Amino acid sequence: MNLEEVAKRAGVSTATVSRVLNNIDVVKNSTRNKVMRAVSELNYHPNLNARALAGGKSRTLGLIVSNLENPFFLDVFRSLEAEAHSNNYEVIVANTGYSAEQMVKHVRLMIGRRVDGLAVIVSELDPELMRELSHSKIPTVFYDPGAKPRHAIGIRVNYRRSIERIVEYLHAVGHNRLAFVGHHASLGPISEREKAFVETVSSYGEQTEYRTVADQDGFDGGRNAARKLLASGFEPTAIICVNDFMAVGVLRELREQGLRVPGDISVTGFDNIKLSEYCYPPLTTVHIPREQIGLMVFQSLVREAAPNAPGRELVLDPELVLRESTGAAPAARKR
Repeated sequence: MNLEEVAKRAGVSTATVSRVLNNIDVVKNSTRNKVMRAVSELNYHPNLNARALAGGKSRTLGLIVSNLENPFFLDVFRSLEAEAHSNNYEVIVANTGYSAEQMVKHVRLMIGRRVDGLAVIVSELDPELMRELSHSKIPTVFYDPGAKPRHAIGIRVNYRRSIERIVEYLHAVGHNRLAFVGHHASLGPISEREKAFVETVSSYGEQTEYRTVADQDGFDGGRNAARKLLASGFEPTAIICVNDFMAVGVLRELREQGLRVPGDISVTGFDNIKLSEYCYPPLTTVHIPREQIGLMVFQSLVREAAPNAPGRELVLDPELVLRESTGAAPAARKR
Protein backbone atom coordinates (compact mmCIF):
# COMPACT_ATOMS: atom_id res chain seq x y z
CA MET A 1 0.00 0.00 0.00
CA ASN A 2 1.39 3.40 -0.96
CA LEU A 3 0.51 7.08 -1.13
CA GLU A 4 -0.51 6.87 -4.82
CA GLU A 5 -3.21 4.29 -4.08
CA VAL A 6 -4.65 6.45 -1.31
CA ALA A 7 -4.67 9.45 -3.65
CA LYS A 8 -6.40 7.43 -6.36
CA ARG A 9 -9.08 6.12 -3.97
CA ALA A 10 -9.74 9.65 -2.63
CA GLY A 11 -9.64 11.27 -6.08
CA VAL A 12 -6.94 13.78 -5.10
CA SER A 13 -3.25 14.34 -5.75
CA THR A 14 -0.49 12.66 -3.72
CA ALA A 15 0.53 16.15 -2.55
CA THR A 16 -2.93 16.63 -1.04
CA VAL A 17 -2.71 13.27 0.74
CA SER A 18 0.66 14.30 2.12
CA ARG A 19 -0.75 17.61 3.38
CA VAL A 20 -3.59 15.80 5.15
CA LEU A 21 -1.28 13.26 6.81
CA ASN A 22 1.02 16.07 7.91
CA ASN A 23 -1.99 17.95 9.33
CA ILE A 24 -1.44 21.06 7.21
CA ASP A 25 -4.47 23.34 7.54
CA VAL A 26 -4.71 24.55 3.93
CA VAL A 27 -6.72 21.44 2.96
CA LYS A 28 -10.52 21.82 2.95
CA ASN A 29 -12.43 19.75 5.50
CA SER A 30 -14.38 17.92 2.79
CA THR A 31 -11.14 16.93 1.06
CA ARG A 32 -9.54 15.96 4.34
CA ASN A 33 -12.50 13.69 5.13
CA LYS A 34 -12.22 11.98 1.74
CA VAL A 35 -8.52 11.31 2.25
CA MET A 36 -8.97 9.98 5.79
CA ARG A 37 -11.82 7.73 4.59
CA ALA A 38 -9.51 6.33 1.89
CA VAL A 39 -6.73 5.84 4.45
CA SER A 40 -9.15 3.88 6.65
CA GLU A 41 -10.61 1.79 3.82
CA LEU A 42 -7.16 0.85 2.51
CA ASN A 43 -5.68 0.39 6.01
CA TYR A 44 -2.80 2.65 4.98
CA HIS A 45 0.05 3.33 7.40
CA PRO A 46 2.45 6.15 6.42
CA ASN A 47 6.17 5.37 6.51
CA LEU A 48 7.30 7.92 9.08
CA ASN A 49 10.99 7.06 8.66
CA ALA A 50 10.78 7.59 4.90
CA ARG A 51 9.01 10.89 5.46
CA ALA A 52 11.78 12.09 7.76
CA LEU A 53 14.51 10.90 5.38
CA ALA A 54 12.86 12.87 2.61
CA GLY A 55 13.28 16.03 4.65
CA GLY A 56 9.76 16.19 6.08
CA LYS A 57 8.69 16.23 9.72
CA SER A 58 8.45 12.94 11.56
CA ARG A 59 5.90 14.43 14.02
CA THR A 60 7.86 12.55 16.68
CA LEU A 61 9.58 13.77 19.82
CA GLY A 62 12.18 11.87 21.79
CA LEU A 63 12.37 11.68 25.59
CA ILE A 64 15.32 10.18 27.47
CA VAL A 65 15.02 9.70 31.23
CA SER A 66 17.15 8.15 33.98
CA ASN A 67 14.65 5.88 35.71
CA LEU A 68 11.11 5.19 34.48
CA GLU A 69 10.38 3.23 37.66
CA ASN A 70 10.49 6.55 39.52
CA PRO A 71 7.03 8.17 39.19
CA PHE A 72 8.68 11.58 38.78
CA PHE A 73 9.93 10.67 35.30
CA LEU A 74 6.70 8.87 34.42
CA ASP A 75 4.65 11.95 35.33
CA VAL A 76 6.78 14.17 33.06
CA PHE A 77 6.39 11.64 30.23
CA ARG A 78 2.61 11.51 30.64
CA SER A 79 2.34 15.29 30.58
CA LEU A 80 4.56 15.58 27.50
CA GLU A 81 2.71 12.76 25.74
CA ALA A 82 -0.71 14.31 26.41
CA GLU A 83 0.40 17.65 24.99
CA ALA A 84 2.06 15.94 22.04
CA HIS A 85 -1.02 13.87 21.17
CA SER A 86 -3.26 16.94 21.28
CA ASN A 87 -0.96 18.47 18.65
CA ASN A 88 -0.60 15.33 16.47
CA TYR A 89 2.84 14.35 17.70
CA GLU A 90 4.06 11.05 19.11
CA VAL A 91 6.67 10.55 21.84
CA ILE A 92 9.40 7.90 21.88
CA VAL A 93 10.74 7.31 25.38
CA ALA A 94 14.02 5.67 26.39
CA ASN A 95 15.30 4.75 29.85
CA THR A 96 19.02 4.88 30.76
CA GLY A 97 18.96 3.35 34.24
CA TYR A 98 21.60 5.98 35.14
CA SER A 99 24.00 4.29 32.69
CA ALA A 100 26.23 6.62 30.64
CA GLU A 101 26.64 3.85 28.02
CA GLN A 102 22.87 3.52 27.62
CA MET A 103 22.62 7.28 27.41
CA VAL A 104 24.98 7.34 24.41
CA LYS A 105 23.04 4.55 22.68
CA HIS A 106 19.71 6.25 23.18
CA VAL A 107 20.91 9.65 21.96
CA ARG A 108 22.27 8.07 18.77
CA LEU A 109 19.04 6.12 18.32
CA MET A 110 17.01 9.34 18.58
CA ILE A 111 19.29 11.09 16.08
CA GLY A 112 18.93 8.12 13.74
CA ARG A 113 15.14 8.23 14.06
CA ARG A 114 15.28 11.91 13.05
CA VAL A 115 13.01 13.05 15.86
CA ASP A 116 11.74 16.61 15.54
CA GLY A 117 12.89 17.42 19.07
CA LEU A 118 14.57 15.72 22.00
CA ALA A 119 14.06 16.14 25.75
CA VAL A 120 16.93 14.90 27.94
CA ILE A 121 15.89 14.44 31.58
CA VAL A 122 18.92 12.66 32.99
CA SER A 123 21.90 13.28 35.23
CA GLU A 124 24.52 11.20 33.40
CA LEU A 125 25.72 13.51 30.60
CA ASP A 126 29.26 14.12 29.38
CA PRO A 127 30.80 16.88 27.22
CA GLU A 128 31.38 14.60 24.22
CA LEU A 129 27.72 13.64 24.09
CA MET A 130 26.76 17.30 24.40
CA ARG A 131 28.87 18.08 21.34
CA GLU A 132 27.25 15.23 19.41
CA LEU A 133 23.79 16.55 20.18
CA SER A 134 24.88 20.06 19.20
CA HIS A 135 26.12 18.84 15.80
CA SER A 136 22.85 16.97 15.17
CA LYS A 137 20.91 20.29 14.94
CA ILE A 138 17.92 18.62 16.63
CA PRO A 139 16.05 21.05 18.93
CA THR A 140 16.93 19.87 22.43
CA VAL A 141 15.71 20.60 25.93
CA PHE A 142 17.81 19.61 28.95
CA TYR A 143 16.42 19.21 32.44
CA ASP A 144 19.06 20.03 35.08
CA PRO A 145 22.11 19.12 32.98
CA GLY A 146 24.58 21.61 34.48
CA ALA A 147 26.46 22.84 31.42
CA LYS A 148 24.49 22.48 28.19
CA PRO A 149 25.05 23.28 24.49
CA ARG A 150 24.46 26.93 23.70
CA HIS A 151 21.76 26.14 21.14
CA ALA A 152 19.70 24.10 23.63
CA ILE A 153 17.05 25.19 26.11
CA GLY A 154 17.46 24.32 29.78
CA ILE A 155 14.88 23.72 32.50
CA ARG A 156 16.42 23.89 35.93
CA VAL A 157 15.17 23.44 39.48
CA ASN A 158 16.58 25.59 42.26
CA TYR A 159 17.65 22.55 44.28
CA ARG A 160 19.88 24.53 46.61
CA ARG A 161 17.12 26.80 47.83
CA SER A 162 14.73 23.85 48.17
CA ILE A 163 17.12 21.88 50.38
CA GLU A 164 17.88 25.02 52.40
CA ARG A 165 14.15 25.41 53.11
CA ILE A 166 13.88 21.83 54.35
CA VAL A 167 16.90 22.14 56.65
CA GLU A 168 15.79 25.55 57.94
CA TYR A 169 12.34 24.20 58.75
CA LEU A 170 13.70 21.12 60.56
CA HIS A 171 16.24 23.18 62.50
CA ALA A 172 13.49 25.61 63.54
CA VAL A 173 11.51 22.74 65.14
CA GLY A 174 14.50 21.49 67.10
CA HIS A 175 16.29 18.99 64.86
CA ASN A 176 20.09 19.04 65.29
CA ARG A 177 21.02 15.51 64.17
CA LEU A 178 20.18 15.23 60.50
CA ALA A 179 20.90 12.65 57.79
CA PHE A 180 20.73 12.82 54.01
CA VAL A 181 19.75 9.77 51.92
CA GLY A 182 20.79 9.97 48.28
CA HIS A 183 21.85 7.91 45.26
CA HIS A 184 24.45 8.28 42.49
CA ALA A 185 26.15 11.06 44.41
CA SER A 186 28.63 11.70 41.58
CA LEU A 187 25.85 12.92 39.25
CA GLY A 188 25.21 16.67 39.01
CA PRO A 189 21.62 17.27 40.20
CA ILE A 190 21.98 14.60 42.91
CA SER A 191 25.28 15.92 44.21
CA GLU A 192 23.87 19.46 44.18
CA ARG A 193 21.20 18.42 46.68
CA GLU A 194 23.70 16.65 48.93
CA LYS A 195 26.12 19.57 48.79
CA ALA A 196 23.35 22.02 49.70
CA PHE A 197 22.40 19.80 52.63
CA VAL A 198 25.97 19.61 53.96
CA GLU A 199 26.61 23.34 53.60
CA THR A 200 23.29 24.38 55.15
CA VAL A 201 23.59 22.03 58.13
CA SER A 202 27.23 23.08 58.65
CA SER A 203 26.19 26.73 58.82
CA TYR A 204 24.46 26.06 62.14
CA GLY A 205 27.75 25.27 63.86
CA GLU A 206 29.06 22.40 65.95
CA GLN A 207 25.79 21.86 67.83
CA THR A 208 24.29 20.36 64.66
CA GLU A 209 25.55 16.98 63.42
CA TYR A 210 24.91 15.21 60.14
CA ARG A 211 25.60 12.07 58.10
CA THR A 212 25.09 11.23 54.42
CA VAL A 213 24.40 7.79 52.98
CA ALA A 214 23.58 6.56 49.47
CA ASP A 215 22.14 3.50 47.74
CA GLN A 216 20.27 2.72 44.51
CA ASP A 217 17.35 4.89 43.43
CA GLY A 218 14.16 3.16 44.54
CA PHE A 219 12.17 1.68 47.40
CA ASP A 220 14.80 -0.97 48.12
CA GLY A 221 17.56 1.64 47.97
CA GLY A 222 15.72 3.74 50.53
CA ARG A 223 15.34 0.76 52.86
CA ASN A 224 18.99 -0.21 52.48
CA ALA A 225 20.19 3.34 53.09
CA ALA A 226 18.09 3.67 56.25
CA ARG A 227 19.37 0.31 57.48
CA LYS A 228 22.99 1.33 56.92
CA LEU A 229 22.41 4.69 58.58
CA LEU A 230 20.89 3.22 61.74
CA ALA A 231 23.50 0.45 61.92
CA SER A 232 26.26 3.08 61.87
CA GLY A 233 25.37 4.18 65.39
CA PHE A 234 24.34 7.67 64.31
CA GLU A 235 20.89 8.50 65.72
CA PRO A 236 19.26 11.12 63.47
CA THR A 237 16.24 13.08 64.57
CA ALA A 238 15.40 13.74 60.90
CA ILE A 239 16.20 12.12 57.55
CA ILE A 240 16.12 14.19 54.34
CA CYS A 241 15.73 12.03 51.22
CA VAL A 242 16.87 12.99 47.74
CA ASN A 243 13.43 12.05 46.37
CA ASP A 244 10.06 10.65 47.46
CA PHE A 245 10.79 7.32 45.76
CA MET A 246 13.59 6.57 48.23
CA ALA A 247 11.75 8.22 51.14
CA VAL A 248 8.97 5.61 50.93
CA GLY A 249 11.61 2.90 51.35
CA VAL A 250 13.06 4.77 54.32
CA LEU A 251 9.62 4.92 55.97
CA ARG A 252 9.22 1.16 55.52
CA GLU A 253 12.59 0.38 57.14
CA LEU A 254 11.91 2.69 60.09
CA ARG A 255 8.61 0.91 60.72
CA GLU A 256 10.38 -2.46 60.50
CA GLN A 257 12.82 -1.31 63.17
CA GLY A 258 10.01 -0.15 65.47
CA LEU A 259 10.67 3.57 65.06
CA ARG A 260 7.77 6.01 64.86
CA VAL A 261 7.55 8.73 62.23
CA PRO A 262 7.57 11.55 63.20
CA GLY A 263 7.55 10.60 66.90
CA ASP A 264 11.10 9.21 66.83
CA ILE A 265 12.41 10.41 63.46
CA SER A 266 11.07 12.94 60.95
CA VAL A 267 11.37 12.10 57.24
CA THR A 268 11.20 14.34 54.17
CA GLY A 269 11.20 13.59 50.47
CA PHE A 270 11.55 15.59 47.27
CA ASP A 271 9.34 15.83 44.12
CA ASN A 272 5.83 15.51 45.62
CA ILE A 273 4.84 12.48 43.54
CA LYS A 274 1.26 11.27 44.09
CA LEU A 275 2.46 8.44 46.33
CA SER A 276 3.77 10.98 48.85
CA GLU A 277 0.17 11.90 49.72
CA TYR A 278 -0.94 8.30 50.21
CA CYS A 279 1.98 6.65 52.00
CA TYR A 280 1.90 6.45 55.79
CA PRO A 281 2.44 8.91 57.21
CA PRO A 282 1.88 11.37 54.33
CA LEU A 283 5.26 12.73 53.34
CA THR A 284 6.62 16.23 53.85
CA THR A 285 8.29 17.00 50.53
CA VAL A 286 9.18 19.63 47.93
CA HIS A 287 6.75 20.08 45.08
CA ILE A 288 8.25 19.80 41.57
CA PRO A 289 5.55 20.62 38.96
CA ARG A 290 5.96 17.63 36.63
CA GLU A 291 2.92 18.53 34.51
CA GLN A 292 4.32 22.02 33.97
CA ILE A 293 7.71 20.55 33.04
CA GLY A 294 6.11 18.32 30.39
CA LEU A 295 4.26 21.32 28.94
CA MET A 296 7.42 23.46 28.99
CA VAL A 297 9.33 20.72 27.20
CA PHE A 298 6.74 20.47 24.43
CA GLN A 299 6.46 24.22 23.97
CA SER A 300 10.24 24.58 23.85
CA LEU A 301 10.66 21.84 21.24
CA VAL A 302 7.74 22.62 18.95
CA ARG A 303 8.31 26.21 17.95
CA GLU A 304 4.90 26.73 16.36
CA ALA A 305 3.35 25.99 19.77
CA ALA A 306 5.30 28.57 21.77
CA PRO A 307 8.65 29.75 20.43
CA ASN A 308 11.57 29.86 22.85
CA ALA A 309 14.94 31.30 21.93
CA PRO A 310 17.70 28.66 21.86
CA GLY A 311 20.01 28.99 24.81
CA ARG A 312 17.27 30.15 27.16
CA GLU A 313 17.16 28.73 30.70
CA LEU A 314 13.87 28.33 32.57
CA VAL A 315 14.25 28.12 36.36
CA LEU A 316 11.67 26.56 38.70
CA ASP A 317 11.56 27.57 42.36
CA PRO A 318 9.73 24.72 44.15
CA GLU A 319 7.64 25.02 47.30
CA LEU A 320 7.90 23.09 50.56
CA VAL A 321 4.83 20.93 51.29
CA LEU A 322 4.39 20.13 54.99
CA ARG A 323 2.64 16.87 55.91
CA GLU A 324 2.52 14.43 58.81
CA SER A 325 5.94 12.78 58.37
CA THR A 326 7.71 15.68 60.13
CA GLY A 327 7.35 17.35 63.48
CA ALA A 328 9.32 18.69 66.43
CA ALA A 329 12.45 16.79 67.37
CA PRO A 330 11.91 14.30 70.23
CA ALA A 331 13.55 15.49 73.44
CA ALA A 332 15.14 12.10 73.99
CA ARG A 333 17.12 12.37 70.76
CA LYS A 334 18.19 16.01 70.97
CA ARG A 335 21.75 16.61 72.16
